[in-house]
Amino acid sequence: MTSLNVAIVQAAPVPLAVSDGIDKAVRLAREAVEGGAQLVAFGETFLGGYPLWLDEAPGAALWDHPGTRALHRLLMENAVVADDERLLPLQELADASGAVISIGAHERVRNSLYNNQLTFRPGEPVLDHRKLVPTHGERLVWMRGDGSTLNVHQAEWGRVGALICWEHWMPLARAAMHNLGESVHVAAWPTVRESYAVASRHYAMEGRCFVLAAGLVQVKDDLLDGLERCGGDAAAQELIEAIPGEVLNQGGSLIAAPDAGLLAQAGEGEQMLTATLELSAIAEALASLDTDGHYSRPDVFELTVDTRSRLGVNWRDGDSED
Repeated sequence: MTSLNVAIVQAAPVPLAVSDGIDKAVRLAREAVEGGAQLVAFGETFLGGYPLWLDEAPGAALWDHPGTRALHRLLMENAVVADDERLLPLQELADASGAVISIGAHERVRNSLYNNQLTFRPGEPVLDHRKLVPTHGERLVWMRGDGSTLNVHQAEWGRVGALICWEHWMPLARAAMHNLGESVHVAAWPTVRESYAVASRHYAMEGRCFVLAAGLVQVKDDLLDGLERCGGDAAAQELIEAIPGEVLNQGGSLIAAPDAGLLAQAGEGEQMLTATLELSAIAEALASLDTDGHYSRPDVFELTVDTRSRLGVNWRDGDSED
């Protein structure tokens, strides 16, 4: 396969109400697939919405803030879990169409939440990538991921992987992903600001891959609507209403080539951003730069990646050997 049709779904999530968000995601992903997309990308935590109150609501980080506590409870109650049957329509769409679908979600593992970029693959189990370091105020919501979800999917046309938001400023995470040989990389963002666009295009140049920088569109009323769908909460509503301004995530999604050139860029508002990627451009770009090969110095620099799952508590059978 020498070319690949891709689509970024730049759309508003349904905050908090994950089941309703899945319904919207399936509809939009199907629209993209019916338009010919073989790879479909959604932004960071599309399922559940980005927790905008952490950055925008005055006092949200105060200890035991009742609104923050209520919103955390709702995220816990609605988050996706392992083998979540609500996600089956996305898997079925991938199976039926042969398309790969990358989408962000709040995931609950035991009693902690993770920021997970899920990759639905035709005929294979979903691939997780849990954000390694939640950024700044995000640490009030999400647990840190581990090296077990630094991975790529091998498709017939090449390899596709994902990083989330400020992971694109983690040099060693980038080096690890470049070593995995991505043809296409999904850069998931809440919104693609200027600096995020720079990071996405830099990743394309450095990794000699195509980058789909996927952002969300979100306004304050979306948060209030999602809260109402979840049954409402007075403290949570008061916190959200204290957020100044209305438009909080503005999209800005883009598709970059292996030379960092722009193939497509979205404006503000909901839209489907599409492009046809000429995969031969990767090998041509590698002639001058291969940061994992002829432009590396393994005699000087060495990176070790621990891909073990870090559970914290490991149970052993009493009859097992030490």
